[in-house]
Amino acid sequence: MFDLNTRDIKYLSGVGPQRASVLNKELGIYSLHDLLYYFPYKYVDRSRIYSIREIDGTMPYIQLKGEILSFEEVGEGSGRRLIAHFSDGTGIADLVWFRGVNYQKSAYKVRQEYIVFGKPTFYNGRINIAHPDIDAAADLKLSSMGLRPYYNTTDKMKRSFLNSHVIEKMMTTVIQQLREPLPETLSAAILAEHHLMPLTEALVNIHFPTHPDLLRKAQYRLKFEELFYVQLNILRYARDRQRKYRGYVFEKVGEVFNTFYSRNLPFQLTNAQKRVLKEIRKDVGSGKQMNRLLQGDVGSGKTLVALMSMLMALDNGFQACMMAPTEILANQHYETVCELLYGMDIRVELLTGSVKGKKRAAILAGLLTGDVHILIGTHAVIEDTVNFASLGLVVIDEQHRFGVAQRARLWTKNVQPPHVLVMTATPIPRTLAMTLYGDLDVSVIDELPPGRKPIVTLHQYDSRRMSLYQSVRRQIAEGRQVYIVYPLIKESEKIDLKNLEEGYLHICEEFPDCKVCKVHGKMKPAEKDAQMQLFASGEAQIMVATTVIEVGVNVPNASVMVIENAERFGLSQLHQLRGRVGRGADQSYCILVTGYKLAEDTRKRLEIMVRTNDGFEIAEADLKLRGPGDLEGTQQSGIAFDLKIADIARDGQLLQYVREVAQAVVDADPNAVLPENEVLWRQLKTLRKTNVNWAAIS
Repeated sequence: MFDLNTRDIKYLSGVGPQRASVLNKELGIYSLHDLLYYFPYKYVDRSRIYSIREIDGTMPYIQLKGEILSFEEVGEGSGRRLIAHFSDGTGIADLVWFRGVNYQKSAYKVRQEYIVFGKPTFYNGRINIAHPDIDAAADLKLSSMGLRPYYNTTDKMKRSFLNSHVIEKMMTTVIQQLREPLPETLSAAILAEHHLMPLTEALVNIHFPTHPDLLRKAQYRLKFEELFYVQLNILRYARDRQRKYRGYVFEKVGEVFNTFYSRNLPFQLTNAQKRVLKEIRKDVGSGKQMNRLLQGDVGSGKTLVALMSMLMALDNGFQACMMAPTEILANQHYETVCELLYGMDIRVELLTGSVKGKKRAAILAGLLTGDVHILIGTHAVIEDTVNFASLGLVVIDEQHRFGVAQRARLWTKNVQPPHVLVMTATPIPRTLAMTLYGDLDVSVIDELPPGRKPIVTLHQYDSRRMSLYQSVRRQIAEGRQVYIVYPLIKESEKIDLKNLEEGYLHICEEFPDCKVCKVHGKMKPAEKDAQMQLFASGEAQIMVATTVIEVGVNVPNASVMVIENAERFGLSQLHQLRGRVGRGADQSYCILVTGYKLAEDTRKRLEIMVRTNDGFEIAEADLKLRGPGDLEGTQQSGIAFDLKIADIARDGQLLQYVREVAQAVVDADPNAVLPENEVLWRQLKTLRKTNVNWAAIS
């Protein structure tokens, strides 16, 4: 049987070792299977020929049939270009190449008939087509060409003459080698029940569809399969975990919880917080291990819910642990928890990489004796040297998601795994949550604590800076504080840092009566903490900063957030920054400052920010605008999506549908032994061995 996986790409006609090396490095294509699963990003109808006299400035792509009359070389060195004067008898178009001049000149002949395809533009009153696709007219049968596939390529690929047209020729060669149907990757029952195209037919039609309807059916089949296996993996994992792990039973809500509730609770719980606590109470009392995701917008009171859940563990004779992704956040949680538990006989300790020597030894000893009731820390808490007397509940603040493997390391700290509560401050759209956190039950805090006013968000152009500064002065005169945030993007750190430094000097000049502090990621931790402390204590009225303040600063008196170059931030990041204000009872403002020239999707982002404070609505919009791989906190933290054709933003309904199909398979065949499902479990095993990032999505 023809095995695509074992056929090295370099042995394919027209590839060879050099091109294979480029395909390996640039696209991760090593085998014929990898190539066949590299799908087109668009299709263009190639069945129609236009005449040159029909061309106007509005056409995206056109196809012409005619002859090259003559060649002309223009310019020298790097500015050298080749022009072919092309005619079909109704007019003349110039075909232009800016690279590969010698190759192009030798590849095409004068007075031979060609079919030319490309995007027409007008330059100096003449029609230009830059780097067109050219085929000898005798080689193309237009009636059978149908929709022409287009493949994404990189600059390095283009320099090796590996453009979309060359990839298309490779695909043609591979498909011609498919003498017999490929082995099916879905069961006969699923194919029949959901009216899915057979695999080989789907792969042929995804690359070379002769009709739009066949393309739609091929796309549906391949999207269905891709999302189905993501969900089957997640649900199988969740089922195994439930079967394998019993949970500690927290039988009572006792003295610790009740004392805190009656004496220390800083404000009345919202209905959303009460609802979530009931869901957690039910989980920890059920005898099954809790594995719950707590979603809540900025400032919705997740930390308070997490603390009250930890108090349930203490009431039942267990310890609790809270893990945060950064030292700043771990410190913030530690301070918040100590403040909330003031006057109660509960020992809370902080364990980060900075805690060393005697202090560290005392904490580790206290954990083993049970004297330490609550441990708060970073990754340090999952190190092998950290052991507990009886760990009953773990809270993970998953700002930058800890993987399943890291959660599992906490489970080994006990005979039975502790209950797990995962918190996220970035609201995640339902479709994304089903993929990122599919093995967790989800709770949502969708209410702000009482007394909080919605933040007013405004978009201002930088030409109106004087009126902006007047508004800022009024707020400072009323005793409020102000953040002014500049972007700091890795690619241009030097330029951005200069912008921040210049901005800082400019703000100092504009506000000579105010103390201005400055914070950015390049500062030493002690220096940064000192500057943050100036602002937190109220000594500084203005903080000029980069996005390092997105987490770790909680100043209820700050009422204005000015975001410079707001067009350079994603929606989720803008929302996180906005959440730094509005933490007190005063009306707060977020001002998005940009230039006049804005791209359409940027304008949409800013309009959404101005219109709504709802983090879930913003997250949905961000997913649609930017895709899952770009969402704040997903790309940076290794939550990569190896989805080749499905799109979580656009295929949300299909995702929910295939989840039900996968759930039915897991329910009917929990031990993966039914013969009719053999193909499904075999394919899942195969996928787990490939480069699909299953660890991040289970």
